Amino acid sequence: MFKEFTVTVPEFPDREFDIINFGAAQGSKEANTKALQGAIDAAAEKGGRVIVPDGVWLTAPITLRSGVELHLDDNALILFDKSPEDYPLIITDYEGIKRIRTVSPITADHAENIAITGNGTINGSGQLWRPVKRWKMTDKQWERLLARSEYIIHGNDGEIWVPSKSIYDARYVGEVFPGDYPTDEEALKAAAPYYDFYRPVMISIRHCNNVLIEGVRLQNSPAWSVHPYFCENLTVRNIFITNPYYAQNGDGIDVDSCDKVHIHNCDFRTGDDGICLKSGKDREARKLKKPCENVYIHDCKVGKSHGGFVIGSEMSRGVRNVLVKNCTFTDSDLGVRFKSAMGRGGVVEDIYLENIQMINIKNQPVIMTMDYVHNLMDYKDPVVQSDDPEDVPEFRNIYFDRCGCIGSGAPVKINPLGGYPDSIHDIYFKDCYLEGVENNM
Repeated sequence: MFKEFTVTVPEFPDREFDIINFGAAQGSKEANTKALQGAIDAAAEKGGRVIVPDGVWLTAPITLRSGVELHLDDNALILFDKSPEDYPLIITDYEGIKRIRTVSPITADHAENIAITGNGTINGSGQLWRPVKRWKMTDKQWERLLARSEYIIHGNDGEIWVPSKSIYDARYVGEVFPGDYPTDEEALKAAAPYYDFYRPVMISIRHCNNVLIEGVRLQNSPAWSVHPYFCENLTVRNIFITNPYYAQNGDGIDVDSCDKVHIHNCDFRTGDDGICLKSGKDREARKLKKPCENVYIHDCKVGKSHGGFVIGSEMSRGVRNVLVKNCTFTDSDLGVRFKSAMGRGGVVEDIYLENIQMINIKNQPVIMTMDYVHNLMDYKDPVVQSDDPEDVPEFRNIYFDRCGCIGSGAPVKINPLGGYPDSIHDIYFKDCYLEGVENNM
């Protein structure tokens, strides 16, 4: 049975800090970074609301501080620029392990009582960062991309356009991982010539408590749109996240090793996974005992995407006590997806899905697999070989109640880990209708 919990929502004193009073100029070709960050820093002294009024506000990355609500008026648009000077390479966590990325457009780290609110728009200028697969484009769209950049990588899925030579060159060098170098400084130096390869998530919220994201429209992210990592008391409500259908890694929200999470009345059109829960990758992640737990998601819609609701593949610290209720998934590749692989370890358990309605799902509305391989351009994760029981992931105690789908490839696909038939067990369906061309259960 799902264990109920309470999420604390941040509150802020009645003090306002308008970015215009700090020197911001709308529509300017000059970045308003100093004005935005100045208003945030001033508000952080005693707490308050930073006002972004109607207009287009160009900026480089900004950092949220404790006690600050960043509020966008209805017709406000924060537009993030891109340059190596403003987005330096850093060591962070991405896709479950220690990685090199650039600084995110919006970052909060070890902050408390923070919010992004209002009905305005935040645009991450993802088109300056993302690769694009040829098969997702029309001929005319492909021609327009080639007019911007001539660099093409030939990958597992055919041609992949990349927006700069540094990404193209990185293909022949491979990703630089911090653990392969004696110091972080040496790793960052080795990665620097391939700067554009290390594109950021748009909103990075790390080790924060009492977080609210409400009302805003988030669009055009360089990679994942929102990445809460090791956070507690997270509320996400009434937001709209949209990325182009061809957006590589353009996930909506990736909740990573967080506790007490409430996501509701949100709309996702992301191209990649809409709502995703994660908790680290493989043995290194399991050293930190921090599962993703106590998550309540309801009354959300996911449109054209890769997956509607997804757990994994990074789930090594565990995912538990999750309720997803009264949601609609349409025109996605997959509906509800659980994915993992040998080496992950960890347990996904006590997951409840109630009244999930789906239509026009390209493949399976429900899929659980243990053979996931990450595919980046033409690089694939190595397949882990292990006889250590701690490396074997497990899905158990997962309940589907009153879930339905009309129009799909196959209703249910459940593939345990090879040689470990009990790696997926105690999966229950009650009063479900899942229509598909074939049955792969």
